[in-house]
Amino acid sequence: MPMSSRPIRTALLAGAAALLTAGAAWAQLRWDDSGRDTREHVAGKFDYYALVLSWSPTHCSLPEAADDDFQCNRSDGKRYAFVLHGLWPQYTKGWPQDCRTPRRPFVPDAVISGMLDIMPSRGLVIHEYRKHGTCSGLDVQGYFQLSRQLFTSIRIPADFVNPFETQYFEPRDVKRAFVAANPGLRPEHIAVACGRGNRARLSEIRICFSKDGKPIACGQNEAERKLCSASEIAVPPVRSTRREEGVQATPRPSPLPGPR
Repeated sequence: MPMSSRPIRTALLAGAAALLTAGAAWAQLRWDDSGRDTREHVAGKFDYYALVLSWSPTHCSLPEAADDDFQCNRSDGKRYAFVLHGLWPQYTKGWPQDCRTPRRPFVPDAVISGMLDIMPSRGLVIHEYRKHGTCSGLDVQGYFQLSRQLFTSIRIPADFVNPFETQYFEPRDVKRAFVAANPGLRPEHIAVACGRGNRARLSEIRICFSKDGKPIACGQNEAERKLCSASEIAVPPVRSTRREEGVQATPRPSPLPGPR
């Protein structure tokens, strides 16, 4: 009695489906020749957050900040130390950006004004939501509410609250200071970014969180070799505006491929 061909056809179709599924998964994880992540970026689909704290005196010492009166040359004399650069949804390797949202990614003026005390740039507030916040899966109010919650949950070490002179640290000592000031943090939760060369300037601190706001080990985006390979970094004083004596200006670092 001849064997039925139905089981054979069923097996072949199942195998073809498995190959197509595997191929689709591979395509989603593919990187192009420039190293750019080519995955389709979907809101809410990411692995962890990077809370990015920028050292304002380094920004304010750069030539492009000469006209940044709100952050760097305030008439009321206010000077910033760490400010919130953004809250970035990250993949373990790479990151999503400019995700599609049901509505146009508009940031209301009330939301912008409400963030300026810790994020002193209207343009930055708008940019960070459009590029990164849209990928969080949160609406604009929810994204900035979480950003503020995580920012205020971090206790800044005493050495970085209001220094009056340039200080020098090894990157690992910066991590240790944050761990000592924040018992819930461990070194693997923290990344230090700086410029290039020996005694480069502190640029930013990144602290990694899970989607539910718990400290988590950072991914490959925060690898030390990418963000800061200097053996010692300069931390300009808070009273600084455009330049500090004894610290040579260095170009603004670009620790990750492309602008963030």
